[in-house]
Amino acid sequence: MSAIAEVLATMGHQVSGSDTAEFPVLDRLRRAGVTVHVGFDPAHLGDAELVAVSTAWLDGNVEVDEARARGVPVLRRAEALAAICALRRTIAVAGTHGKTTTSALLATILLHAGTKPSFIVGGELRALGTGARWDDGEWLVVEADESDGTFLQVPAEVAVVTSVEPDHLEHWGGFDPLVRAFQAFAEGAAASVVCADDRGAAQLREGCPGAVAYGFSDAADEQILRFEGGRDASRFQLAAGEVTLPLPGRHNALNAVAALVAARHAAVAFEDAAAALAAFGGVARRFDRRGEAGGVTYVDEYAHLPTEVRASISAAQDGGWRRIVCAFQPHRFSRTAALWQDFAHAFDGADVLAVTDVYPAGERNRPGISGKLIVNAVLDAQPHRRVGWLPDRAALVSFLRRELRPGDLCLTLGAGDLTTLPTALLGGPS
Repeated sequence: MSAIAEVLATMGHQVSGSDTAEFPVLDRLRRAGVTVHVGFDPAHLGDAELVAVSTAWLDGNVEVDEARARGVPVLRRAEALAAICALRRTIAVAGTHGKTTTSALLATILLHAGTKPSFIVGGELRALGTGARWDDGEWLVVEADESDGTFLQVPAEVAVVTSVEPDHLEHWGGFDPLVRAFQAFAEGAAASVVCADDRGAAQLREGCPGAVAYGFSDAADEQILRFEGGRDASRFQLAAGEVTLPLPGRHNALNAVAALVAARHAAVAFEDAAAALAAFGGVARRFDRRGEAGGVTYVDEYAHLPTEVRASISAAQDGGWRRIVCAFQPHRFSRTAALWQDFAHAFDGADVLAVTDVYPAGERNRPGISGKLIVNAVLDAQPHRRVGWLPDRAALVSFLRRELRPGDLCLTLGAGDLTTLPTALLGGPS
């Protein structure tokens, strides 16, 4: 919602909005000219002619109720985003994982090429201090979210699909409907780009005869021929030439190739795209180096699904740290209930694992659903693994302070408030 607000304000609209607490992003919105309220009150509506609302607040919110009582149109986030996309040629990036980094890489390529793109990305581009921009160029890069069906309403000229895995099944009612939605997304665009290494994404080619597939697989049209990993960067070879990426991990190489292929539709030459990727400044919470103290390196990563966790730990293994000490916070009760068994081998590359309780993300507590399920899954598969169940935040901090040694990587994984843990361990506020 913050990215949409920032773009609308840049367009020249008078924008206001409310949030539940004083988050850092609110200061950025204030600088963009947005009137920001903390807390909800019908009076905040003012003279609004249109209300855009996230899925979380569609029902039972006093401001939304006031808008409906006044007859003010209330749009879901997807509808507001679709209206913005209708004003530009849109490249929409979707997928169970990888879409934020891929969108950011693509936006960076188009910026470097001088095309003056607009973009709406679900993460902050470090080099720009924002995840949104509205400019004069013809192209718009959008991170298209599948969680509530948003991606089906985005009028995409180019559709990118990084992966298709079971997630948000409480919205879709099962995996098959989710797959059909991704198929409709890919088929609805004039051109599509899909990952050949991901089974779900690769299957979309059947309905999109002109789709370009990318990846390490021999089935890829744009194949990664060679890959070299490292602690802070990676290099890989394509038929067109070599790419240096200041991000670790094979999964980020895949994201970069997806962005390269999509950039061709905006007529960006390989050399210009590769130069942009070499200068990429990163995305907040995506293998985010948070500091070093006492010989311990602290990295925060948004990964919260089994495949994402596995990819992040694999990237960490390329870094040559003495040990990988991982703290993981499960995200949402519904997701934990559906996927806890799939985490059994997701942490295989970690030397020590500490699991905390579920971050609810607005969901109600479910009896019997906790982070302990993930601990059980790991230990059932590998009884001798070093795994700690630490639902209490203070106990988790104490455990890590005792455990971490010089040469270690402390890797925090999750989409919730565990992102503040490195700050606490580095001596800042928790």
